[in-house]
Amino acid sequence: MKKGLAAVAALVLLGLFALAALPWIASTQIVRDRIAYELGLWSGYRVSLGAAPVLDVWPGFKATLENVAFHDWADDWNDSSRPAVLEAERVEVALSPLAALRGNIVFSGMSVHRPLLRLSVPGSVVDLPASPGGGRMLRAVEAARAVVAENPARPDTNALPDTPFGTVEFFDGRVADANGDLVTSLRGRVVWPSLNRSARVVATGIWRGENVAVEASAAAPLLLMAGGSSSVNLSLKSALVEAGFEGSANLSGDGHFDGPAKLASPSIRRMLEWSRTQISAGAAIGAMSLASRIQGNAKRLQLDETTLTLGGNTGRGMLDLSFAEAVPAIAGTLAFDKLDLRSFLMAFTPSAPGAGSIHDRIDTTFSEQLSLDLRLSSAAATFGGLALTDVAASTQIRGPLAAFDISDATAFGGEVQAGLRVEGAGEEKTVEVRLVADNVDALALAKAAGAERLLPQGRAAISVTLRGTGRDWNAALGQAEGSVTATLGQGTLGGFDVAKFRTLWQAGGFFPLSEVAGGTLPLRGFDFKARIVNGIARIEKADAAIDQQTVLSMAGIVHYIGRGLALSGYFAPVQPDGVRGEAETPFFLGGSWDAPFVSPAPAD
Repeated sequence: MKKGLAAVAALVLLGLFALAALPWIASTQIVRDRIAYELGLWSGYRVSLGAAPVLDVWPGFKATLENVAFHDWADDWNDSSRPAVLEAERVEVALSPLAALRGNIVFSGMSVHRPLLRLSVPGSVVDLPASPGGGRMLRAVEAARAVVAENPARPDTNALPDTPFGTVEFFDGRVADANGDLVTSLRGRVVWPSLNRSARVVATGIWRGENVAVEASAAAPLLLMAGGSSSVNLSLKSALVEAGFEGSANLSGDGHFDGPAKLASPSIRRMLEWSRTQISAGAAIGAMSLASRIQGNAKRLQLDETTLTLGGNTGRGMLDLSFAEAVPAIAGTLAFDKLDLRSFLMAFTPSAPGAGSIHDRIDTTFSEQLSLDLRLSSAAATFGGLALTDVAASTQIRGPLAAFDISDATAFGGEVQAGLRVEGAGEEKTVEVRLVADNVDALALAKAAGAERLLPQGRAAISVTLRGTGRDWNAALGQAEGSVTATLGQGTLGGFDVAKFRTLWQAGGFFPLSEVAGGTLPLRGFDFKARIVNGIARIEKADAAIDQQTVLSMAGIVHYIGRGLALSGYFAPVQPDGVRGEAETPFFLGGSWDAPFVSPAPAD
């Protein structure tokens, strides 16, 4: 018993002696040079310490290093003008006590306080710090490159170096480039048990004034560093955007990505401003969400099985994103159950009509920031107060051209086509507007156009083309040239009492057109043709067959910007063979659209 107690006491004394001697042993064998040397062996950079390490034994064996700097080996030792690749005010290194007693350095963990990482090498995916001159990490990457080169498609992960790494924590860090800080208040950890195993990074920080949280993990991070592929999970969260990716990634060259991804933002405008993409969002843009399977690299991504919600419009289809040129390009097809065409158009073209005043400058700077070629379809759609069904549309932005076309749609019970084109690289833009409607309900079309008094009923066909040049919408449309044609089949014209019109005409003098608004005029047909010159419609033909033997004919000018009109007209008998007789009841119609007046006109 006594011998056993003595042995235990001896072991305790030996342990206490070793514990007491550990700082002295460490301080004499692994002080400044050994720790700096070991850090250099790991990182491949030249490491300098501002002071000798402070060693602590309890509660764990660790070394505290002050003013630690990692320098590129290419830098001159005496050149203080070249900043360190990485520097930190304090680094706490957890050490193995048994290795220390043998005079060796084995890191089991590290905490880095107030680090500053400088990025100086531009990359196609992300900018990088200056490359190390060597070190265990670089040698491990080179070994992994050999593994990847042997079988790029399926590298042997069992052949990767199994060097232990551990956990690295960082607090209040910064990432900077030549222009200043990119990320501040950086805090997080890297958990990587050994170089042949998976790794996980969790970090938070402030990027461009917004708090950002990032989580990333990779099944084979060493393969990623060596130019190989690995399955990865990545998520980014902030108040302005949430994004995530889960799939396969390769970061060599332009990189390669394959897997499901998602992106959401409560405000596209604020997100674009924050990301500094130099792309201006439209005035009406709001929330956006996207979910898709992406394939491609940093220069071109194909988004399959895409679900895009933009401004309340949800579409499904395929998108192709290209970043190879100076201007990003988006192309693809999207199918919607329902679509607000105006809000969708204004999401990409801030100068769309209706976005502001008609006197606003036609702004096409977006065409210098984005190339767009989208094909859209929707079972139901709206454009302002207009309801459409079975819509096929497209929007295109390319260089100085911005165009939006409805190639096919059903509206007012008939078929409708419409288009808007804005083109021009200078201050003045050329605007072209086109509308073709066939077999539509004339009454519904008239009400949609704002008509209140003269309301035609019947099936109609209409064609409108306008082309003008100006700095704002008012100038472009006010100087437009084009044509308007319309035909109406058998029907009626509500709001016109022809008998009362003749009675007031016979009485002589002026009378407002509103005084003859109480009747309905039967029509056998109506033909209209006008030529647009400098914003004025010159009516060449406006003939309404009001019964079997009479025609009402008008001609003159209508100023569609100033809303004024000056028309002359008459009634005339028509022979069975179509020959028109002498004019009867000649009149003049003038004033404004809202309050036109009629006066008798002398017979020719």
